[in-house]
Amino acid sequence: MSALNRTTPFLMAALLVAGGLACRKPAPAAQPEQPKAAPAPAPAPAMSDAVKPDDTQKRLAEQAAEAARKAEAAYQQAAMAALQDVHFAFDKADIMDADKPLLTAIAAFMKQYPKANVFIDGNCDERGTVEYNLALGERRAHSAMAYLVGLGVPAGRLTTTSYGKEKPVCMESVESCWVRNRRAHFSLLK
Repeated sequence: MSALNRTTPFLMAALLVAGGLACRKPAPAAQPEQPKAAPAPAPAPAMSDAVKPDDTQKRLAEQAAEAARKAEAAYQQAAMAALQDVHFAFDKADIMDADKPLLTAIAAFMKQYPKANVFIDGNCDERGTVEYNLALGERRAHSAMAYLVGLGVPAGRLTTTSYGKEKPVCMESVESCWVRNRRAHFSLLK
């Protein structure tokens, strides 16, 4: 066999490989990588949609103020319900059995509201001298205070005075008015 015949299969294979390479498209030239653009920032939410920090603080302050108003209203309402006058027999400073529940309600109010300080003024009807009625009014105020202290109210939260016959709630000179004027009156100290 001639040398040509022996090399032919190799040549053909080489031509096929070369031809196949020649038919292929050249690979695109590598282009330098360009930096990617940063993503566009998200649009800022509209002011009405966003809650600004100072709006949150303002809202919390308003809620706290509303809660304080409601608590104060409840306190004042409880005070009005509890702070009822107690009455006394003529020329006496003893707590009557009928008025003990009123004093118990005052004590309960004061225990529920530790900020409550109460002013107790003793009063008398128009009969008797000014000096006598001032002393009797003082005894009545102290009697009411002593009863409240006995129920557990701290004495430091109670203040007493006497108006004698100077602050009547009824001005007629009849027994039905005199009964109303013989009293210990309770009010909140501001």
